Amino acid sequence: MTITDTKSTTTPLARAAELGPELAAHASRHDIEGTFVSEAYDALRGAGLLRAAVPVELGGDGATISELTALQRELGHHCGSTALASSMHQHVVAFTAWRYRRGLPGAEATLRRVAEEDILLVSTGGGDFTHPQGEAVKVDGGYRVTGRKRFASQSGHGDVLSTMFGFDDPEQGRRVLNMAVPVTAEGVTVADNWNTLGMRGTASNDVDLVDVFVPDEKVLANRPWGVVDPPLQVITSVAFPIVSGAYLGVAEAAYEAAVTAAARRRDDVLVQRQVGLMRTKLQVASWALDGALALVGDDPAPSYETFLAVMAAKAEVARAGIEVCDLAMEVAGGGAFFKGSVIERAYRDIRAVKFHPLTPEDTLVAAGRHAVGL
Repeated sequence: MTITDTKSTTTPLARAAELGPELAAHASRHDIEGTFVSEAYDALRGAGLLRAAVPVELGGDGATISELTALQRELGHHCGSTALASSMHQHVVAFTAWRYRRGLPGAEATLRRVAEEDILLVSTGGGDFTHPQGEAVKVDGGYRVTGRKRFASQSGHGDVLSTMFGFDDPEQGRRVLNMAVPVTAEGVTVADNWNTLGMRGTASNDVDLVDVFVPDEKVLANRPWGVVDPPLQVITSVAFPIVSGAYLGVAEAAYEAAVTAAARRRDDVLVQRQVGLMRTKLQVASWALDGALALVGDDPAPSYETFLAVMAAKAEVARAGIEVCDLAMEVAGGGAFFKGSVIERAYRDIRAVKFHPLTPEDTLVAAGRHAVGL
């Protein structure tokens, strides 16, 4: 029986665990070559995991934010690039499901396409956030947009960009427009410039948009510039637990590999302490993520407090993940320094966690400003 055949009786998490060895088998090669984890995506599609967040009545699993976080965490145990890249699709689908539950325009059609056509959604929100790159100009029937988007995971293999552009509104001033743009639209070009320290299989190439027409109905939100406003609070509350799960999975994989490698030195007190430190760091990071998920719930309302909690959890995962991967290399010894080692790849992959907004330091500033009434 194939994994696809068992979809109705197994959870997304169980199917991800079953796929693990297949994902791991290709992870090192894609890391070395800097190529997209295409076999992993074939497997995810075959197991129905790219439609996990689609509501059941529209053809998906109806996975909650917590379930999606666990799913990406499991994928991170086997291939960090697969976990991170697919988390970008998952969180856009999950937010679209949030919009669908409120009857917002376009949400149902997009979710049906994910379920029935297996389209892949590409997010540029990590690079855009409150100050997106590029400009929108109003024209008849829509907008013309121009800009370059960075860190667009799976961009060369996706179907629709979930992106943002700045817009100077004559009445409201500087605004942010959230838009859906087909990757095949005239004026859209995906660069071939993803050559990085880690997460090399995500194909997070830049995307250039030059005078691309976006019809009015594809503008999904019109928000204030430079502000974590209520819509962005919800987007963040949905997205970053899922993304954080991928990184926590990477750190856990490094820990497991280090414990295995250190078996011959198990009587060494220093090794015992280092393993204990790694285990403790991961436990605290897991608690932080679980705490944030408890606040987010299954259907989050806008909340700056929840936004800060999610950012605090992500910062904890970042700090713990980097320290654990550093310690894992020490515990495992010289073998972990060689290319092809799970620990060596995790050591590089985990570094990407700091590039997502907010950075750990920005999170501290945001929490402090909020606490003193700013």
